[in-house]
Amino acid sequence: MTEILLLLAGFLGGSLNTLAGGGSFIVFPALLAAGVPPVLANASNTYAALPGYVSGAAGLWRHIAAHKQRLLPYSIVALLGGYAGAELLLRVSDEQFSSVIPWLMLFAVILFALGGRINGWLAARGRGRQHLARIGAALLLVVLALVSVYGGFFNAGLGILLLAFLAMAGFTDIHAMNGLKLWISSLVSVIAVWRFAVTGSIDWYHGTIALVGVTTGAYIAARVSHRVPTVLLRNAIIIYGAGLTAYFFWQTYFA
Repeated sequence: MTEILLLLAGFLGGSLNTLAGGGSFIVFPALLAAGVPPVLANASNTYAALPGYVSGAAGLWRHIAAHKQRLLPYSIVALLGGYAGAELLLRVSDEQFSSVIPWLMLFAVILFALGGRINGWLAARGRGRQHLARIGAALLLVVLALVSVYGGFFNAGLGILLLAFLAMAGFTDIHAMNGLKLWISSLVSVIAVWRFAVTGSIDWYHGTIALVGVTTGAYIAARVSHRVPTVLLRNAIIIYGAGLTAYFFWQTYFA
């Protein structure tokens, strides 16, 4: 039953990531329910999500390559930040990580719910202000570093944070933004998974079952995405994520 649960959770999570985002709200709790300790569950969730990032970036490579002048600095910062976030995760105990899970979930749900408005607001204020982007290039790299640290530490909500960063950086082409989001997510996850693997912090058995489900779900969802009402799906994910966050708060502070 545990294996079936993880496979189904991975399938749903991969489908959601393709259709609307928020797959970690399914996969991470499923790993916890399977008995994987919190830190290992979080690391294993990052491992399970990795193939989806890589395949998505490959599919949008044409749009990514159009901004090749930014790839090197973004890639270096993503790798350094992802490593730092993974290192931070490895230095907290399961008890300490459990105590911050509700707050991380709350942050991720708020980002998921308001991500479109945040990105639109930032994009509207970035139009025609490329000189400000150039002046603040160093500050933007600091923002990217902080986002990458977050991604290495806790994967949920990373995509929305990256879209907000790209809007701040002056991007307006959604295809380029999605491509760069997936490219940076891939690098953050690759270095984090490598760090987790070196220290034996991934539950390879349960994580791989989830990975198979995620990869399968993402592929099938991509084939039928035009038939799915994404607005209703996003609303359902928000409701589910809010309920899950409330459960984690109750379990952590009141149970």
